[in-house]
Amino acid sequence: MKNVMVDAYIGLGSNLGDRHDNLKNAVRRIENTRKVNLKALSSIYESRPEGGKAGPDFLNAVAAIETDLSIEELLENTELIEKSMGRVAKGTGANRTIDLDLLIYGDIEYSSTNLVIPHPKISKRLFVLEPLSELVPLLEVPGTGKKVSCLLKELSNQSDSVKKCKTLYY
Repeated sequence: MKNVMVDAYIGLGSNLGDRHDNLKNAVRRIENTRKVNLKALSSIYESRPEGGKAGPDFLNAVAAIETDLSIEELLENTELIEKSMGRVAKGTGANRTIDLDLLIYGDIEYSSTNLVIPHPKISKRLFVLEPLSELVPLLEVPGTGKKVSCLLKELSNQSDSVKKCKTLYY
């Protein structure tokens, strides 16, 4: 029996080292993951660390993929990529070489002890909604009843905290 391919979206972030190179390296590793097809990449956006924490600004982007991996298998693969790239710190706003967040996995709502899909803070993070809207503005975020473009518009008062930098070439 053939597994069903699912569209999923992964948020990428980096604020340590060569941030742009870290994003490119992570994208290459995502693309080389078994059973994952990279479909599109957003531009890069720059933002301050979440919650006003100290540290260098983050570069953020979103990768659109197609996969027949389960949610947990995809999470395991993204965590392996993070670990292989030297990620140590966990927690909101922590400084890191790379951060890969599973944002959306098809039209599924999912919750386990180590993962919630869609990402529980997706509707509050301009640095996620800006690049996600660039890729799929009319996508309805599961469980919200709202399209990405609508969620982005709701955060329009935060527009000075995220700026578009350039297209991510890898």
